[in-house]
Amino acid sequence: MQKTTISFKSWRVPFSVILVLVLFITGCGGRSGGPGGGALSNPPENESVNNGGGAGDKVVIDFWAQKFEDTTDAWFKKWVGEFNKSQSEVEVKLTIVPADAWDQKMKAAQAAGKAPDIRTINYGNVANAAKTGQLMALNDLMDSAAFDDLYDNMKDFVAVNGQYYAYPKLVEPSAVMFYRKDMFEAAGLDPNQPPTTWTELLETAQKLTKKGVFGLSIAQTAPDLGWSSWGLQYNAAGHLAVTEDWSKADVNNEGYKALLDFYQKAYQSGVMPKQALAGYADIKPFGEGKIAIQICGSWAIGQLRNTYKDMVGKVGIAPMASMDGDLTKPTATLGGWSLAVDGKSKHPQESADFISYLLAGDPNIMIDFFKTSQFSKFSPRKSVDEAMKSDPDASKDAWRSLVSEQIIPYSQAEPIYPWDISFALATSIESAMKGTSVDKALEKAEKDINDFITKNKLAGTNPKN
Repeated sequence: MQKTTISFKSWRVPFSVILVLVLFITGCGGRSGGPGGGALSNPPENESVNNGGGAGDKVVIDFWAQKFEDTTDAWFKKWVGEFNKSQSEVEVKLTIVPADAWDQKMKAAQAAGKAPDIRTINYGNVANAAKTGQLMALNDLMDSAAFDDLYDNMKDFVAVNGQYYAYPKLVEPSAVMFYRKDMFEAAGLDPNQPPTTWTELLETAQKLTKKGVFGLSIAQTAPDLGWSSWGLQYNAAGHLAVTEDWSKADVNNEGYKALLDFYQKAYQSGVMPKQALAGYADIKPFGEGKIAIQICGSWAIGQLRNTYKDMVGKVGIAPMASMDGDLTKPTATLGGWSLAVDGKSKHPQESADFISYLLAGDPNIMIDFFKTSQFSKFSPRKSVDEAMKSDPDASKDAWRSLVSEQIIPYSQAEPIYPWDISFALATSIESAMKGTSVDKALEKAEKDINDFITKNKLAGTNPKN
């Protein structure tokens, strides 16, 4: 969701609010998705756990994890405990920090010179944190094979100028098409042939719309559109809302016109509710039978399987439709979380060794996480996906296979520019949905983005350039 904590996201402030909300709603997911693993009880928020008795002369590594759902907290606790049992000279001390207290607590710790050695960090924040010296490069602290194990389209999430500043834990695609197969059949549609173009999606949604059921649900308010539309921006325009050097807006073009036109038609045609039944990140309206096709993130898999078990057999999933039907073009961005070593850590090697153990080591550790998330989150590591082929649960999960094979390989990273830019574009999308002409909406977005760039002297500050 980034997002919540909306993978749901912690991001910039508005996105953090979304991410926290998503985690609360779904009870599953990184920026917003499904349960995160482990069967042990969750330690109290903001309370430290080391699972190893007195440290004595051991090197103590402070590890702060942002609070997600209870199962993710428990997974961290479980594997910190296992690591500590295996060590004679190092002990990891885990602290779970509530999401709404994270920024304040981290800034205070950094100001006092007491920042944790290891921290959770979402992908959208890695580059800027690296640029300002908050994170330590991991290239010389971890085996290069660990980074070779990452999928190519995910390496850049944690890299800046050839250096890796974090190690990925999970990814969650922001857009998956969930549809009711029984409603397709009742409308004379083939449930094995979901729509693949935007035009087909709108036509299908029209046929599915009837009393008490809307054919389509997709983001329709600026806070949700700000992050959920990134994948479709890539799909329509081939890029995001600003130039690579962040010097000016790049939205007044045919690609963005097509994007706003799609949202406008979806809203004005009546296939969508005039008032959102829930936030984009919440699958509840679909689970309750009020929506025939809902576009939501992969975290919804966990919510469906946990909360709406009786209707899972009636649900089909597919990639979000592409503008022209080419499903190898991006329709989703990948949010998610990683672990990083603080730029001023006194124990960088020991900290990196723990990250190697937890995220880059035995694939079964991460399979444990993905299994308890109901396979609503996905691995950035090739070796973990390969190991899942031999796991009885993972290998039989058709939804996991579809998302990992047909959506994730074609997805892009979330942008790292300030949220204000995304929100300005999102406001223009919402305005067009409610009747403003596409041209006028984009002209305003262009002006607002350029004004923000000028006011904040953003040109030339992209940390990845």
